[in-house]
Amino acid sequence: FLTCEGIAPGTAENSNGPDAFNAGFQRIQGIDLGYLQIGDTRMFALAQVLNHLFKDIPRATVSRKMEILNIRSRRCHPAELRTLKAIRSVPTRAVKCSLISKTDLEALCTSCKNLGPRG
Repeated sequence: FLTCEGIAPGTAENSNGPDAFNAGFQRIQGIDLGYLQIGDTRMFALAQVLNHLFKDIPRATVSRKMEILNIRSRRCHPAELRTLKAIRSVPTRAVKCSLISKTDLEALCTSCKNLGPRG
């Protein structure tokens, strides 16, 4: 099950305007994942989630679970991608990134908890 501990406050990358967001780290299932706080929504880099939380589960299986749960990811804006690179949540060579909300991540973790050794 998804456990969240050790929430570290982020630093403002884009602190004004309607697209304002902050970044930080959150420990989920014992792994520190970078996030962007965009308005009221905490968003995680899907690539980091797949590589760290679901590394022992085939991507096709996770994709099917996302479809079943009607989980949609969204593309990062350039400033968001730069911030995720700066906090090392995505590789510096990345040219695009998808984000998944914390709520969707929790649902996905619950759905996949029996599929891999982390469950």
